[in-house]
This record gives sequence, C-alpha cells and structure tokens, in this order.
Amino acid sequence: MHAFFLLTGSGPLVILSSYESVEDRQLLRKLATKGIDKFLAYELPLSLVKQRYARHFDAVCQDLQQTDDLRVLDYNGQRAMHLFHFREMGTPIAHEPETTH
Repeated sequence: MHAFFLLTGSGPLVILSSYESVEDRQLLRKLATKGIDKFLAYELPLSLVKQRYARHFDAVCQDLQQTDDLRVLDYNGQRAMHLFHFREMGTPIAHEPETTH
C-alpha cells in the first residue's frame, strides 16, 4: 500500500492506493472519474501516515477489500496540510491531462 498527498484544484487530500506510482494509468483513470485530472502528488511514508491518522487509518484499512486499489483517507485539506510538513514528503510529481492546444 502507498500513501499520496495530492494538491488538487479543489484542495489537498490524502489517498491510499495499491498502485506503486501515482502515475499508473489505471490510477490516473480512477482519479479522473472523481474529477481529479490535474494535481501535484507527493508520496508519504506509510508509517508516518499510520502514525498521524491512527484510528482513522485503521478504520479505512479495515474497510479495504482485496480488489480495492484506491481509498481517500482525508479530503479535509486544512487537516491534511497541518498533519504533514513538505520536508516529510517525497519528490513532487506534476500531472495534468494532455491537451490539444
């Protein structure tokens, strides 16, 4: 499992995913269906995410099924921004849809 901090047009959120990379095509398709097609992403150390979210992390993970590959852990951008420092995040990955301009 991987944790990603996304900076999106509607604000920050933290997701959990079974995909190795936030740039995986299937994950990008799933995010796009949720209206997230342009973002900056940072991978977060999973142990740090578990520590910061504690019981909430456990509750979200208990609800995961073998076939689930994406869960939103936190859609409260203000809380997500306060829980993590940029120095704790991985190298940013910028993603935006290809345009026909």
